[in-house]
Amino acid sequence: MTRRRGTVNWMRFLAMVMLAALAPCPQWAQTKDQPNPPAKADCRVEAINYKGWQAEQLSNRWVQLVVVPQNGGRLMQVTFAQHPYLFVNSKYAGKYFPPAAGQWFNYGGDKLWLLPEGNDDEQHWVGDSDVLDDGPFSLRKLSEGKYCEIELTGPADPQTGIQFLRTIRLDADSPSIKFHATMKNVTGHTLEWSMQSVSQYDTSDTSASSADQGSADAASRVNHNFWTFTPANPASSYLNRYHVRFGPAENPAVGVRDDGFFTLHYVHMAAELWLDSTEGWLAVVDGNTRFAMVERFQYETNQPYPGKASVIFWTNGPEMRLSSDGVPSLSADADASPIYLEAEINSPMCRLRPNQACSFDTEWFPTRAGTEFHGATDAGIIARPLRAIRANGKIKVSGEFGVFFAGHVVARLYNEHGSFLGTMPVADASPAELLSLDKEISPPGKPARLSLHLEDENGVDRGAFQEIPVATGDNR
Repeated sequence: MTRRRGTVNWMRFLAMVMLAALAPCPQWAQTKDQPNPPAKADCRVEAINYKGWQAEQLSNRWVQLVVVPQNGGRLMQVTFAQHPYLFVNSKYAGKYFPPAAGQWFNYGGDKLWLLPEGNDDEQHWVGDSDVLDDGPFSLRKLSEGKYCEIELTGPADPQTGIQFLRTIRLDADSPSIKFHATMKNVTGHTLEWSMQSVSQYDTSDTSASSADQGSADAASRVNHNFWTFTPANPASSYLNRYHVRFGPAENPAVGVRDDGFFTLHYVHMAAELWLDSTEGWLAVVDGNTRFAMVERFQYETNQPYPGKASVIFWTNGPEMRLSSDGVPSLSADADASPIYLEAEINSPMCRLRPNQACSFDTEWFPTRAGTEFHGATDAGIIARPLRAIRANGKIKVSGEFGVFFAGHVVARLYNEHGSFLGTMPVADASPAELLSLDKEISPPGKPARLSLHLEDENGVDRGAFQEIPVATGDNR
């Protein structure tokens, strides 16, 4: 999703990016207008007042989700371990504005959007304040207890011919958040659109003083240690394995690392980056607070994506412009002031006959982060890669991981012929704490390979963090 822009000319330029040192994780305080999470292992749905909005909250012992149905069915905030992830625009807090052509009211939070954007023809969506973005949604509670689930139904949009429906589910025993979005053709003719999940993450420096927060100097309010990651496509259709859709072509804040991960370091400058990533995940990492969010989706190999992009990142900030005399300057647009980053996941293009619908599933995993990022798996994120060294008949296991489920970490051991030797407990794990391993285990036999798995509180195998050869530290 991008905000509306006028026609601009761009000048290639190089901007030095200052990387801030990692700061200790601050103590977050629960906001007054959010109830405490449930004390017991259940999930509940309840009406609350959030920053002046009439909202519904889904909560379990891990996560609180705040939904504001009237404001375009937005998921306005996600709080995990008392850490709020999403940008909420204080300018519009507690307010609602009905759809108005030529306007755009950026409340913040997370929502659904349409692609392709533009004003070329009726096959492009202008993206103003209209029924899809600002129309009131109805909310229906489907379940609470073992899991919470709500259904959000939007109004039918006569301009695009689309109606959105979205369910949000939160299980009682996990911080994972499941989304099921549906796009329905409410016209009498064939349509073709893509759905987009748009998440606005707060990239301000929450440790800054209140004076700095209110100052005009955006640099003093920016979190200089905020990053996003997604696997770059080795067979990408884009130059450099990503496409600069908007902003400077030479931007040292973005690039592809040697390990194949596209990285974006937030700077307060308008830029939009498109990726044809096929691995089905992106990660947002706040290096200051040491929190991360992984968004997962299913990439459809044989389906067309809008502009070939499955993932889009937008950094909000001033736009570089050229005057008629060729003098560059930064725009003073009021919409450029808020400090946030958008992580956007696109569905394939859906060709819909009248009354047909298509769906799009995504899942979020909030967790803790470290000083590094080396990938995401079904079990969690890799903050420091796994190492296993055998010496004196024992194996020293080390590494750092953000986990997606509470439970136990176990090592599965195999010999040099691939035969399974057994499973050994390594550590207990909680999504609210970074798992730092530095432990010796006494394995049976002589393992040549080790796979580190996460088993949840119900004993379900949630997958491996990594599988590696066991290095030898001595000759015995």
